[in-house]
Amino acid sequence: MSALNVELKARDRDPEATLARCVALGAEDAGVLEQRDTYFMARQGRLKLRQLGDGGSELIAYARPDGSEATVSTYVIAPVSAPDELIDALNTALGQVVVVSKRRRLFLWEGVRIHLDDVDGLGPFIEFEAVVPYAGDIEAAHEKVARLRAELGLSDETLVATGYADLLLDGAQVLLRAADRAMRHAYAPYSEFKVGAAVRAPSGAIYAGANVENVAYPQGQCAEASAIGALVAAGETAITAVAVVAERMEHCPPCGGCRQRLAEFGDASTPVYLGRPGADPQTSSLGELLPGAFDRGALQG
Repeated sequence: MSALNVELKARDRDPEATLARCVALGAEDAGVLEQRDTYFMARQGRLKLRQLGDGGSELIAYARPDGSEATVSTYVIAPVSAPDELIDALNTALGQVVVVSKRRRLFLWEGVRIHLDDVDGLGPFIEFEAVVPYAGDIEAAHEKVARLRAELGLSDETLVATGYADLLLDGAQVLLRAADRAMRHAYAPYSEFKVGAAVRAPSGAIYAGANVENVAYPQGQCAEASAIGALVAAGETAITAVAVVAERMEHCPPCGGCRQRLAEFGDASTPVYLGRPGADPQTSSLGELLPGAFDRGALQG
């Protein structure tokens, strides 16, 4: 069964002062943990295999919306006895995204896990995980996280909206790689113009699709429509970023119909990346691609 956390993450500008404040709060020092998280492409949410310094390993599937304020995450943890073999299997089946290595000083306070993290390539962070029901119900968990934020002096500008994996990755490149993989499986025997698209949901999950042609040309489907279909089939209804890759065109913009499709699930500020993996993409927004879009607000006027 899924478990619940209320989470908040921030950059730690003064690790020594933060440590002293944790001790002053009376939080229990649970020692230092060495963690290596290998992330994989997931159909829903995020999926990582965590290897611990003591030799233990666990597979963690979780969903957490991006946001700088405290958010509720759901997660499932499964113990793993053969991590290296499982990494190979998941990499073959799903594809590896990134590896996050960190040294974590763990404190426990009234059902809240306080993580003082030193992340390779990123530096020091502080993270709260108020575990439900040990920290109380959702409301109580939010209250405790808010109190800890005040006690440890975390200002708005230090708050982080995404996870360590997202911070390590260039978001555009992750989407472009997903779109490129999908493009290679496009069914385009008539135009021979293969296209792949990828969209990111607020949960962090990435959904990709390719164009699918039909001998009756109007029955074909664009790559963007395929990606949106995968997103909706997974139970999500919003996108935070888009990437499009074409085999025979360096920068392939969405067609007019797909701009309207994307506008249904994104907003004017949603970034759109056009290009190929490994190269600097051409970046615009849905608002720039479809100015004056017809949206739900027009139906309410």
